[in-house]
Amino acid sequence: MTHASATPKPRKPWYQILYIQVLISIAIAIVFGHFWPETAIEMKPLGDTFIKLIKMVIALVIFCTVVSGIAGMNDLKKVGRVGGKALLYFEVVSTLALAIGMVIGNVLTPGAGFNAEPATLDTDAVNVYAGKAAEQSVTEFLMNIVPKTVVDAFAQGDILPVVLISVLFGYVLSHLGDRAKPIRDVIEAGSHLVFGAINAIMRLAPIGAFGAMAFTIGKYGVSSLGPLAFLIGTFYLTSIIFVLGVLGLIAWWTGFSIIKFLAYIKEEILIVLGTSSSDSALPSLMEKLTNAGVAKPVVGLVVPTGYVFNTDGSSIYMTLAALFVAQATNADLSLSQQLAIFGVAMLTSKGASGVTGASFIALVGTLSVVPAIPVAGMALILGIDRFMSEARALVNMIGNGVAAIVMAKWEGELDEARLQAALAGSPLADTEAVDDLDVIATPELASKI
Repeated sequence: MTHASATPKPRKPWYQILYIQVLISIAIAIVFGHFWPETAIEMKPLGDTFIKLIKMVIALVIFCTVVSGIAGMNDLKKVGRVGGKALLYFEVVSTLALAIGMVIGNVLTPGAGFNAEPATLDTDAVNVYAGKAAEQSVTEFLMNIVPKTVVDAFAQGDILPVVLISVLFGYVLSHLGDRAKPIRDVIEAGSHLVFGAINAIMRLAPIGAFGAMAFTIGKYGVSSLGPLAFLIGTFYLTSIIFVLGVLGLIAWWTGFSIIKFLAYIKEEILIVLGTSSSDSALPSLMEKLTNAGVAKPVVGLVVPTGYVFNTDGSSIYMTLAALFVAQATNADLSLSQQLAIFGVAMLTSKGASGVTGASFIALVGTLSVVPAIPVAGMALILGIDRFMSEARALVNMIGNGVAAIVMAKWEGELDEARLQAALAGSPLADTEAVDDLDVIATPELASKI
């Protein structure tokens, strides 16, 4: 099979390229936050507003993508099969992330020599988080997947209820056949409207990244990283090892380069880095995966669900931070106690999803059931948690992008020519990724060869 070559688009001036604008904004924000911290803290609403704008349309993005994708599928059995395989994949990869965090924590021992005395630590803020951790049990989390009403799912903005409703509506539309064509056409047109709105909102990404980064540097200060720089460095190193090692191996096995994939989603990486929120890149990541040849139903099912169940960055953080607190407070853990942390973290890393500060809250909940580690030790990392949340969000997003491509490959729902073209920087237009027979049979397309 051969494909027509893509018509090259005229290059934008460098100052109009989104990722360069975001990169410049982050650099300015760091300088601004360092020299004018009080004013920089007041920039927080810029970052919060941008994230709210993105979250405002996430439910619609998921609904339009999943419904239109499933409604157009010939084999509805694939929907359940993709969902089941995705959950199994999530569990395996996130377990590997937990294991890597634990291994690196034992090898590099970032908390060794800290000699913190739990009785002298300020635990008030930790107690607030511990209270939040107790507010939502795993059972309540599962019950909340089913919304009270259809409207309530969109009003609350939680991802899993929207996915559930979208799968249900897509399934029904697929069974209705031609009778549902007007509705399918409306939803398809609606998806173009929603993604058009996303593209407009993304133009504000440099402003949002500036506000969020300026606040972080202004409030916490670069100097605050000093005593805990080794922990932060260890966490970032572990994250890089996981992305290039584990996800890189999975990508190679699937047939694409993790480095090229990272370059393809560079805008999303910088936006997440600037805002410390993976939600800010969810809609544009879904759009890019679809443009790269991943089938709509796979993108719609795997990516939103992965944001809840495939939290690789959060998993690394939980085991590594737990060992840091133990080492910093001189709590000597046996192998069985470390395995207990590992087992509990496998559950709590999922159960606290959807709660603000989920990773920190889940870690407090994990340490609460391992008496050997004083929960008060969490006060040591509370101040620098914001700096580690950037890496957590980045790894979570990258992991879910890779997962979508893997699932599409497994199910034969991946246009590999389109994927390779996108990763090479020359994405194919919709009319270009067709068989030679289709091109020959259509005179208008044949004239393009």
